[in-house]
Amino acid sequence: MSTSTVTARASPDALLALAGKEGRGRLKIFVGAAPGVGKTYAMLSAARSEQSGGRDVVAGLIETHGRLETEQLLQGLDVLPRAPIVYRNRVMREFDLDGALARKPSLLLVDEYAHTNVPGSRHPKRWQDIDELLAAGIDVWTTLNIQHLESLNDVVLKISKIRVRETVPDKAFDRADEIVLVDLPPDELLKRLAQGKVYVQDTAARAVESFFKPQNLTALRELAMRRAAERVDAALVERMQAHAIEGPWAAGERILACVGPDTGSPGVVRTAKRLADLMDAPWIAVTVERSGVNPDSAARKQIDEALKLAESLGAEIHTLTGNDIPDELLRFARFENVTQIVIGRARGGALRQWLARSLPQQLMQRSTDIGIHLVPVQGEAARRDTRSLASRLDASQPAHFLYAAVAVAGALAVGRAFAQAIPTASLSVVFLMAVLFSAVKSGVGPAIFASVLSFLTYNFFFIAPLYTFTIAEPYELLALLMYLVVAIVAATLAGRLREQARISAGRVRAMRRLYEFTRRLSGLATRDDIAEGAASEIHASLGRPVMVLLPGEDDLALAAAWPPEDALDEAAMMAARWAFSHNEPAGFETGTLPIVPWRFLPVRTGNTTYGVIGVMRQQGGSALDSEAQALLDTLTEQTAAALERAALTRDMVSARTATETERVRNTLLASISHDFRTPLSSILGSATSLSTYGDKLDADATRDLLANIREEAEGLDEMVRNLLSITRIESGALELRRDWVDLREIAARVIEAARRRGAAQRITLEWPADVPLVKADAALVEQALGNIVANAVTHTPPASAIVIDAIADESAVRLRVTDDGRGIAATDLPHIFERFVRSASDAAPSSDRSQGVGLGLAITKGIMEAHGGEVAALSPVADGHGARFVLTFRTETALETNAP
Repeated sequence: MSTSTVTARASPDALLALAGKEGRGRLKIFVGAAPGVGKTYAMLSAARSEQSGGRDVVAGLIETHGRLETEQLLQGLDVLPRAPIVYRNRVMREFDLDGALARKPSLLLVDEYAHTNVPGSRHPKRWQDIDELLAAGIDVWTTLNIQHLESLNDVVLKISKIRVRETVPDKAFDRADEIVLVDLPPDELLKRLAQGKVYVQDTAARAVESFFKPQNLTALRELAMRRAAERVDAALVERMQAHAIEGPWAAGERILACVGPDTGSPGVVRTAKRLADLMDAPWIAVTVERSGVNPDSAARKQIDEALKLAESLGAEIHTLTGNDIPDELLRFARFENVTQIVIGRARGGALRQWLARSLPQQLMQRSTDIGIHLVPVQGEAARRDTRSLASRLDASQPAHFLYAAVAVAGALAVGRAFAQAIPTASLSVVFLMAVLFSAVKSGVGPAIFASVLSFLTYNFFFIAPLYTFTIAEPYELLALLMYLVVAIVAATLAGRLREQARISAGRVRAMRRLYEFTRRLSGLATRDDIAEGAASEIHASLGRPVMVLLPGEDDLALAAAWPPEDALDEAAMMAARWAFSHNEPAGFETGTLPIVPWRFLPVRTGNTTYGVIGVMRQQGGSALDSEAQALLDTLTEQTAAALERAALTRDMVSARTATETERVRNTLLASISHDFRTPLSSILGSATSLSTYGDKLDADATRDLLANIREEAEGLDEMVRNLLSITRIESGALELRRDWVDLREIAARVIEAARRRGAAQRITLEWPADVPLVKADAALVEQALGNIVANAVTHTPPASAIVIDAIADESAVRLRVTDDGRGIAATDLPHIFERFVRSASDAAPSSDRSQGVGLGLAITKGIMEAHGGEVAALSPVADGHGARFVLTFRTETALETNAP
């Protein structure tokens, strides 16, 4: 019999969780069941022990509540001064978050984890201040009463009949690295309360009558013990998984909370959270949107608040879409392996109970393997999808009901006109058309109103006895009732179809706008253009003022705003900086600077933040609903992608420029090292001969050596002048000194210079008499023409002929240089005016002198373009050989006509 050993491996999720804590401070929470159990005292006692061991301990904020023994423990500790904050013309003293970050002790004591900060503070809650301290690597100790946990809010209300307003999200509590339970029996706590060690006497007496009852304290004590035990157990599991300690890893429970547009949804969420904690199970909060049903603003607000609460308690959030709500919920539950569904049940009359329980009943009927938990809803009854008839009537638009009445009146007129020609039973179709018209025109409410009005009108005017609501025959009553049912069903279906078409059209418009926005951004190249496009589109989509801020040299700068704005106040800029530096939303409806009327979202892709987008709160403080928030997130992501593309384009251009610069530099160095070597060697040799054998050389030899030095030096000077010229041309520093010049004189000087330098070719000047003067820089034109002639001399045999002539018309003067050499290869012709390009099909040079660095023709092109002219090369010219360069000078009239 053989056995095999399997090596235990640590959980990847646990290892990632540990890695995520690297660089963060450690959080220890002293938890108690009620005020006065000694949390602060226990925290200070433990802190003094840490200080005696040499640790840097600072009391960031301690609430002693006048307790002498607590104040004595503060002696010897470094106490951080509180920061003054002006609120409603009063100076309030709060915890100095910036001072703590600047001091950065090893251990910081901050009392009352659930405290609400004074408006105007950076964060609305103290637990958010502590979270920032932890992110800065500071260890923090704090205190918390169990009734301040968000998931226990309803339970504490039932126990004490008091709603706790200051709460801490469970996810913030669960991030604690260590929990210390400070326990005190209820009798001992009541004794301390009577002695005035918790509150002053008057406050203590009221507290005993309300909150500090023995049964309340016992229940809260049990809650504290249970919650602390759950946290300790979770910490134990994390350590076991991180250290590869084997245990019973059986498949656990999974909870699904159903959120709807009713006041009971928060209770459902908290119940699901408690079940998830008791079962140590993950949980999900979902809401289902029916196709064709658009929740009103109040219902949307209820859903958004419930989902935000669930997210703050650590739930995974999903929004589903479907017409069959029970089927969609069960489909999702089976897909996510959900074992328990938590759903609300409203209280009320029998009819309301039946309507409200239809969803739970259908879930129980259709599911045989998933548990259903019904949560009683306190207060206002839930508004389910099966809403009452009255809620369907849109009383906010009375004109629609007037249209319905007019439609019924029109049907009555038609019916009276054709009453003799059409059987009475067929007239009901006319009234049904009025109902359908009202449904398509105005919606479900007015259509149902039209159905009832048509029922009464048809009975009064067409059913015997006429002009009464009495029905003589039973079959007529049945037919009339059937008509009413058909009319209401048709009205409902037609109205729902109209609503679906309206919603679909709205979504199509939104998708089209999103597509157009994406396409528009794809055509923008600069950051400022993208910012302008994003600001205008987000403003058009949300109907709120929008700002886009991008990083400048030292700080964020306002890149675009719609409607146009020039600047933000300091508070808004502080929120924008926070969103940019911490990659988190800031401003209203966030946990950072919520009193600022702007909400700033970071514009980021991957690990790079390109700026922030700010959306202003509307007058009245209306919040962004989930659809608007989703649209804003999508537009922000598209803007981030466009800014990333622009940044990549800039980087690519910079890289290409750097590559081209490096190539040019290498080419230039290679050309200089090659082309300067020959003349320098010649100059060095001649100079050495003169210095060594000068007294032994005859006059002719000395003259030849000096002439060689001069000729080679002139060649080097020409190369250097060409290098300087191309630098000025490319940097835009080429200055023109325009004057009226005679091109014939310039051509004659160029020919003389070429012959002086030893050109063996036959260079002739054929100049017509009618060539006018041109306005140009004579020195630069001479350099441009000299480069062309030097190129012809270099690349043609000594027996070749070079002809310089000109032709003129009203718009331009064309100066031509033509040779009868071998010409320019077809492959070289398109690149002949580029830098450092030399023909691969050169003829035998006329001298052994270097051919240059390949800048002459590029300089000529730059000079001609600076004059508003152009240069062109043609080859072959005649009989399959030869080359011609044409320099075109625009006349003064042509230049004025083409001027912008």
